[in-house]
Amino acid sequence: MENFPVVNMEQLNSEKRAATMEKINDACENWGFFELVNHGISHELMDKVEKLTKEHYRKCMEQRFKEMVASKGLEAVNSEIENLDWESTFFLRHLPFSNISQVPDLDEDYREAMKEFAVELEKLAEQLLDLLCENLGLEKGYLKKAFYGSKGPNFGTKVSNYPPCPKPDLVKGLRAHTDAGGIILLFQDDKVSGLQLLKDGQWIDVPPMHHSIVINLGDQLEVITNGKYKSVMHRVLVQPDGNRMSIASFYNPGDDAVICPAPAMLEKQTEECPTYPKFVFDDYMKLYAGLKFQAKEPRFEAMKAMESIAIV
Repeated sequence: MENFPVVNMEQLNSEKRAATMEKINDACENWGFFELVNHGISHELMDKVEKLTKEHYRKCMEQRFKEMVASKGLEAVNSEIENLDWESTFFLRHLPFSNISQVPDLDEDYREAMKEFAVELEKLAEQLLDLLCENLGLEKGYLKKAFYGSKGPNFGTKVSNYPPCPKPDLVKGLRAHTDAGGIILLFQDDKVSGLQLLKDGQWIDVPPMHHSIVINLGDQLEVITNGKYKSVMHRVLVQPDGNRMSIASFYNPGDDAVICPAPAMLEKQTEECPTYPKFVFDDYMKLYAGLKFQAKEPRFEAMKAMESIAIV
């Protein structure tokens, strides 16, 4: 089996730049995922965010999760659960406005650390989008502009913990899905594994690495590249012991951004490659909300049908 793609961003400033750019391109075409090291976010900040996230779970969320499990009788299940995820989560918004000051139960130092972390992740997301533009032959800034809409991109973070599960073969931490949005930056636990992606019909572990950031592509980048780059099904398995931390930040188009294949990508397409639809991002999200855990292709077809009706 091929090795999971790990990209050393320091090599972008060396004689290895071309090879590193090709590794990113190959990962976007064939994996939908890659892992970044030497990405420029300080290890001290990452350590602080991890420490405070785990403390917050223990102090504010662990008991609530245990009460939820007890109320639903989940510890006694004997058959596979298809409609529930074994996760404890909360969400933070950063752009176009921040809600960090309104989220209850967060200590002030945790709020400040997450604000600082979000600023660094936003910069990294925009740097990555420009690297993708370079690989795709699009002008610098094209993807950021495509995401912008009238108010700028949507950027937010899902903070998750996947507690130990007594029946890990009967319940998923997070059921298989592709991500609806743009580019996703994940800071995951480096000791407790669980994240897997689907490649060539096989589930492959995304390796936990200390101080890395895992990148994956959402459905919108598949549309803009007209299928050259792919969003990929992924899931989280739970473990019988060990609590897995996951901090996933989603750099997505603005609600009113119009998403469609880049003209430069259509010029390169072959006849057998169908053209992806054109739609408003918020319309896609409304559809995705009810179909998240299903295949992405019917979502694209539904948006294409809506596009046809609009033209008529």
